[in-house]
Amino acid sequence: MLAYLSRYTHRVAISNHRLVSADADTVAFQWKDYRIKRGDRMKVIRLSTSEFIRRFLSHVLPSGFHRIRHAGFLANGIHRNRIEKIRCLIDTEPKPARTTGEDEHADASERDPRKTCLKCGGAMIVIETFTRGQTPRSRAPPWEDAA
Repeated sequence: MLAYLSRYTHRVAISNHRLVSADADTVAFQWKDYRIKRGDRMKVIRLSTSEFIRRFLSHVLPSGFHRIRHAGFLANGIHRNRIEKIRCLIDTEPKPARTTGEDEHADASERDPRKTCLKCGGAMIVIETFTRGQTPRSRAPPWEDAA
């Protein structure tokens, strides 16, 4: 069982060197206790085989999904350079950074007051218009009898 699962442990849920032992009933592996700030943070836990498999499989992605952690144009270390290159490719200029809270108030006052939320000051988007006395169209799906 350990040999079979170890083929699937590479960068999935647990690495091979963390597996300590396994038999028909239990699996033992090392884990790091991040609550301990100094000293020996590595601990060994022994789980039943079924519980280990349950925890292991909770880290396996469904069919068709791909795990991407440190790849793509937003990868750390090249993020800033790539964003500039992407802006050049799509021919857009970066938005100017706001420096003070006064800019936000000036920007909000320039907006159409009818399209500004009175509670948070955010921009409101019109999703439907209707006249006085007209019943708005329902956005909810129709009710179906469960019986």
